[in-house]
Amino acid sequence: MLQVLDAAALRRWASAGVRALDANREAIDSINVYPVADGDTGTNLLVTMRSAEQALLAAEAEQGAGPAASALARGALAGARGNSGVILSQVLRGLAETWDGALAVSGSALRAALRRADELATAAVSEPVAGTVLSVLHAAALAAQDCGSDALDEVAGAAVRAAAQALADTPRQLAVLAERGVVDAGGRGLVVLLDELVGVVTGRVADHVVPERAAAVPAVRETGSDQYEYEVMYLLDGLADEDELRARLTGLGDSVVVAGDGAGLFSVHVHCNDVGAAIELGVERGRPHRIRVTRFADQRAARSGRAVVAVVAGEQAAELFRAEGAVVLAGEPTAAELLAVLERTGAAQVAVLPNSAELAQVAARAAEQAERAGQDVVVVPTASPVQGLAALAVHDPSRRPGDDVVAMAEAAAATRRGEVLVAQREAMTWVGRCQPGDVLGLVDGEVVLIEPGPAEGPGLLAAACQLVDRMVGVGGELVTVLLGHGAGAELGEGLAAHLRHSHPEVEITVYGGGQPDSALLIGVE
Repeated sequence: MLQVLDAAALRRWASAGVRALDANREAIDSINVYPVADGDTGTNLLVTMRSAEQALLAAEAEQGAGPAASALARGALAGARGNSGVILSQVLRGLAETWDGALAVSGSALRAALRRADELATAAVSEPVAGTVLSVLHAAALAAQDCGSDALDEVAGAAVRAAAQALADTPRQLAVLAERGVVDAGGRGLVVLLDELVGVVTGRVADHVVPERAAAVPAVRETGSDQYEYEVMYLLDGLADEDELRARLTGLGDSVVVAGDGAGLFSVHVHCNDVGAAIELGVERGRPHRIRVTRFADQRAARSGRAVVAVVAGEQAAELFRAEGAVVLAGEPTAAELLAVLERTGAAQVAVLPNSAELAQVAARAAEQAERAGQDVVVVPTASPVQGLAALAVHDPSRRPGDDVVAMAEAAAATRRGEVLVAQREAMTWVGRCQPGDVLGLVDGEVVLIEPGPAEGPGLLAAACQLVDRMVGVGGELVTVLLGHGAGAELGEGLAAHLRHSHPEVEITVYGGGQPDSALLIGVE
């Protein structure tokens, strides 16, 4: 257990922070939805922290906590990516200013440093918003201030616990986070770093007390309105009035951050349409250098080719879709998680197979966001994995994209979907009242038969045979069956034997699906 932080401890923290952000980068990118869901917050934080670590490692080895923190802050500001990176540089600057010249610092010094970091980060942003990383940082600073002990581990622990709670609260502060079922991406990154600091202090592996729902992407819009086409960033020497520059940049665009290192170097960040004016404001007020201009449309133009993304429950079913070339997203994702997968395909045109009626709206929201970023995304109406497999079977990348999507949609619509499951509660259905344990047969989402429980092998098989007879009786040549989790192979074999006897003209194929909620999924084409 460390009683103080020295240069060696800060080097360990910087290294651990880089590793943790690298491990969490994709997860953080995937929940970056405010105000535009084009996530690269995790990437920006990683690049910034890596720059900070490199600056510290290049500094003199025999230095105290104060000089080490100053090296971190300088490196972070010089290499800051996006406004989340600039804000992180201000957190590190708060440590540097508070610990100036100190060889080692205690819990009381950490408390003061977090308070200063809170002040600097808030001041750097032109329009601070509740429910973002600033709220998480503020909560950490207040908890450290209110901690009744000066012990380093207790101050650090109080800060990270409060930060984690504030992160969990961000959806209550920003409606877009609540709508997508995610926490703030920048706040999550900050909690990861604070958690690593606690790990260094206590000697325990950081557990990343981050609420769940919770390759670099160099040029996507992390924040701001999509009416602005460019991101402009540069370093600026000789700036006399940062507030005045911040106000002038706000007149040009949004996502404005102007932050310094305390020694005369500033990082400037803005989204705008008039690139020349943004740079001229820097020229008029100092010496801009390391100027970087990104046109958001260039990232969109870099996409090429086509992809199919399928949402699938059940590992065996997922393997079936992967074998057919689909990109698979497991479980019940949020729109932000699905959006992140769409982005990572790098494809210009994407067809989405939600494979669930309940996920259709989620897929539609993700597709809408992807369209705003320039990606052509179409949601094919598949309400079951069996319909998704039918659609994927006719997918032909050599066809025109529009024609291919039409063919997939027609194949899905031509596949009637059945399901055999066990009732979990008493309920009234179209064909009578069911009791817990009864076996239900559904066609296109409606209960059409009830086989009294208990739901053992004979009951499941009897219901499956009745259901497939009903479905094939109105026409069909091909039956596809997916066995659910816990359904034995004998169930599929029994159903196949029955169908060969009752409808020998029909072909049946049985696969393991592994879906958790249905004993059988049946598709009839």
